[in-house]
Amino acid sequence: MEHRQTEPTLYGLMAEFDSPTAVVAAAQAAHDAGYRAMDAYSPYPIEELHHALGMPRSKVPIIVLTGGFLGGLGGLSLAAWASAIAYPMNVGGRPYLSWPSFIPVAYECTILLAALSGVIGMLALNGLPSPYHPVFNAPRFAMASRNRFFLCVEARDARFDRTATQRFLEGLTDVRGVSDVAE
Repeated sequence: MEHRQTEPTLYGLMAEFDSPTAVVAAAQAAHDAGYRAMDAYSPYPIEELHHALGMPRSKVPIIVLTGGFLGGLGGLSLAAWASAIAYPMNVGGRPYLSWPSFIPVAYECTILLAALSGVIGMLALNGLPSPYHPVFNAPRFAMASRNRFFLCVEARDARFDRTATQRFLEGLTDVRGVSDVAE
């Protein structure tokens, strides 16, 4: 049985920058050039970078709102079911469905489900937990947690051509270098 060693497939090309303004300008230039499958990495959040990459609005607020609404509705339903159906008790002549006493339960369930749906939705939309990502293979990517900024154009992009994309990234201002990222 013959065992062939295959070369790793190319995930993309990664450009390194010294400043946040340089990576934002590079991301904007790449987006203007037609690249869409790309991501940027920095040691701290940069609001302009999100817009320069052309990222869509987050779906997390809708997920949190839906979770909160369902939590409040579930809390009200639980309190109403327990008070009127499962354990009906006439205390002091009050009606079985005395809604003012249900408010604390509904409020707490709203907060609980909104927070849980926010965390679970964020993790799911980010694809986490992900102990491995191909950009970890880039030679200097460890500097992304210290003082360097990176822009990675992925090979799955429709406009990606290895030589043309490398030439484009090398032609950006303030680029320190361009390296391959293998999967």
